[in-house]
Amino acid sequence: MAYATLSDVEARITRTLSTQEESAVTTMLDDAAVMIDAFAPDSASDEVKKVVSCRMVIRAIGDGENSGVPVGATQGSMSGLGYAQSWTIGGGGGAAGELYLSKIEKQMLGMGNRIGSHSPVEDLVVSRTLPEGWT
Repeated sequence: MAYATLSDVEARITRTLSTQEESAVTTMLDDAAVMIDAFAPDSASDEVKKVVSCRMVIRAIGDGENSGVPVGATQGSMSGLGYAQSWTIGGGGGAAGELYLSKIEKQMLGMGNRIGSHSPVEDLVVSRTLPEGWT
């Protein structure tokens, strides 16, 4: 079950979706929900999951700004007459046109930047009582 609807996505972009795009967006919203549930099934509210779903889909289809920069790019360069472009998609290891969770979205879902440790040696230590007279 998707956390967002087609109208939720349309409200966040600056262009009108074609009939073909509407069908693809509906499918992508279902896919985004599966990905979110796989990473964070119970750690965020449905409202947060809706926002994350919309962001994932908009990144995949483009926001309609026509700036030449892929949505989700963290670095880029353009050249003049040499016709060269280079973009780095950051935050989640995804690619332009692909559904992925960015770093901020993972944090929104409650699963980013957790710091902790566990020592497997501690599991091996068995609590023993000292013999009588020992302290």
